[in-house]
Amino acid sequence: MSRLGVGVIGVGSIAEMHLGAYAANPDVHLVGVFDVNQERSAQKAETFGVTRVHPTLDSLLADPEIDAVSICTWNDSHAEIATAALDAGKHVLVEKPLSRTAGEAEALVEAVERSGRHLEVGFVRRFGANAKVLKSFVDAGLLGDVYHARATNIRRLGNPGGWFADHKRSGGGPLIDIGVHVLDLCWYFMGTPKAVTVSAVTHTRLGNRANVTSLSRYKVADYDPTQSDVEDFATALIRFDNGASLTLETSYSLHALEDRLEVAVFGERGGAELEPKLRIATEMHDTILNVGPQIDHLSFDFAEGFANEIAHFVSLCLGEAEQVAPVSHGTEVMRMLDGIYESARAGHEIRLS
Repeated sequence: MSRLGVGVIGVGSIAEMHLGAYAANPDVHLVGVFDVNQERSAQKAETFGVTRVHPTLDSLLADPEIDAVSICTWNDSHAEIATAALDAGKHVLVEKPLSRTAGEAEALVEAVERSGRHLEVGFVRRFGANAKVLKSFVDAGLLGDVYHARATNIRRLGNPGGWFADHKRSGGGPLIDIGVHVLDLCWYFMGTPKAVTVSAVTHTRLGNRANVTSLSRYKVADYDPTQSDVEDFATALIRFDNGASLTLETSYSLHALEDRLEVAVFGERGGAELEPKLRIATEMHDTILNVGPQIDHLSFDFAEGFANEIAHFVSLCLGEAEQVAPVSHGTEVMRMLDGIYESARAGHEIRLS
């Protein structure tokens, strides 16, 4: 079987997960990388055994040995680069979010249809062992009709600064960065219903809290303590066309006692928590049961998740798998994110078009 030729665009921190997973995959030839920082490109190429360091994006996209690309750049370039890659005949795995806006995402739908190539959105948490097990339970009807979900991703001191805190480049703050993960997971387990209304509030009160030096946090290379024009906190209630509902809370900065991650879904026959660890609530013989599946990772494991995501993408490109996170899913998630920001600006519930 021929190997898949892969190029990686953008070689920042998240790209290391892609490069490592590709390098370990026997069905992949890591052909090329490109980053605006050529020195960093050369370093990553040497570390992961990449054949070529491309001087420009156009050069990489014109490389006939590259069949597929991972896009690991700032959010504001996702849609533009993905479109160019599709038009160049490449399959695409683009880091979440798919784009900065639903409008950009909808244009990508057209690009995918025009190209005849695959585009997968980097909803990597769908590929965690706990998520795959829960999805099999949901699909088998263990929970019955899922009618409510709760998505929480709270960081009390988690503004990374740099481009994450720059609205022009990121498109938003914790909502579009970390809230999107839990929103997507809940929606995925609910069966991807169509969102119809959103009522939301965002707050920009605390900034990046650079004054707090006694507690460590992740900071990007270009961290600037004076820069942050994105929201600190977002909360929303989303209603769907099947009558189901979803509540969301997410933050970069919040006076909370601890960080909190929760993904929970509730159905007519049972409920489940995916995070902080996979547990099932159900009934048997008129008795409530809390069940803990016996698997290696009850919570999301980053290395395993990315390895699974990359392995699936490679199989998809080689014609051996079906899509898990298609462009249509990324577009619908962007509709919800846009709706949350719009409702927060308007100060009232809105109906999604």
